[in-house]
Amino acid sequence: MTLDDFLADPGSRFATVAMTDTNGLLRGQMVSASSLKGIAKAGMGMAPAQLALDPTDVHLNLPGVNDDAGDFHDDPLMLDPASARRLPWARPGHDLLVLSHFTGASAALCPRSILTRVLARAAEAGFFPKYGMELEYTLFDETPESARAKGYRDLKPATLHASHDLIIYQAMQTEWYEALAAICEPLRIDLAKMHEEIGAGFMECCIGAGGGLDPADQLVLLKNFLRALALRQGKSVTFMPRWSEAADSQSIHLHMSLKDKSGTPVFWDGAQRHGISQTFRWFLGGLQAFIGDMTLIFQPTVNSYRRFAPGTFAPPGLTWGYENRTTCFRLVGHDPGSLRVENRLPGADTNPYLTTAATLAAGIAGIVGQIEPDPEVIGSGYAQEPARDFARSMPDAISRLRGSAFARDWLGDRFVDGFTATRESQHDEFRRKVPDVELQRFFDLG
Repeated sequence: MTLDDFLADPGSRFATVAMTDTNGLLRGQMVSASSLKGIAKAGMGMAPAQLALDPTDVHLNLPGVNDDAGDFHDDPLMLDPASARRLPWARPGHDLLVLSHFTGASAALCPRSILTRVLARAAEAGFFPKYGMELEYTLFDETPESARAKGYRDLKPATLHASHDLIIYQAMQTEWYEALAAICEPLRIDLAKMHEEIGAGFMECCIGAGGGLDPADQLVLLKNFLRALALRQGKSVTFMPRWSEAADSQSIHLHMSLKDKSGTPVFWDGAQRHGISQTFRWFLGGLQAFIGDMTLIFQPTVNSYRRFAPGTFAPPGLTWGYENRTTCFRLVGHDPGSLRVENRLPGADTNPYLTTAATLAAGIAGIVGQIEPDPEVIGSGYAQEPARDFARSMPDAISRLRGSAFARDWLGDRFVDGFTATRESQHDEFRRKVPDVELQRFFDLG
């Protein structure tokens, strides 16, 4: 279904216009078909204060938007007609979904607009990414109400045991897998793979690789509607990087390669070891040089940093290796069409647009600057000291992003200042909390 088809159909009644906030949540409104005609031409007003909200609508400090200088005004959202798709579960005439992004001053803070600008800058340099993403999550036989009543402790995951790739559990949960595949069809999500992961109730689903905004759009939709599916089934899911000290870490893995203007893959050189071209080496050099200062984008919440507790299967540092899952940047593939890099740093709570923009920007800058990477890691990356590291705490990540000339150049001063301010606000709020574990450890005899 196209936007024009919907508008031309006399049976059309309401459509959903959605934008993506910094958390990766879709926010928007249902508008009548008659209103949509004008919105398609002139856009729709939306308060940029949406970009200052945490998932449960706690207001984080965003200078100039919701502080003493803010007036909670609306800025225009521009529809992207190419993003039109159908909503699952909705009746015909009510089932159009169109993605949008901020224009004007708020475009500097809008994740989808930021990725659009980075894609354009990469194209100016003569490079076009092909990328896809893997999403990890945990499914629970709990409603949000029952999970809250338990204090989010002793929850019942969808499977009893860790079950990596176990067909037994996959077969047992056929209804879930088939329902997830079914909603991906109207949402135009290229669902390439689904499987059981390395913990109880822990699962992964992957979208196929593509170009432009489309793969990031698809992962945003997948995260949002996967959660909606769980709610409709009386279940719940979490994308928290670490929801329990007994659980392994949850992430989003971003796979990316590049083509030139003629469509030729530039990461491949058959004369080199593993086919790794000099251009690919420079791309890796850029990732190692710049990703660390952008850790906050890949680890955007106070929970994100618990993912790197000892014993979890998370990256040990800014290392790379061919077919080596114990490195941060894993090289995968064996021919021009498949050779790519997998960025394993992003947590499952990251925003797909920002994750893609930051990864692409770092790699392109490496090519332009001809930055050589560190030596490849052979063997276990956990047994070796990394030459470079990402930020290990939220305050360090905030400081590094705020001080990054690279991030300001590629992502913009307004984004860097605004994003760091919201995350600093979140961190300050949680610093005031007294966790249960501290009471248990120190109340009586501490």
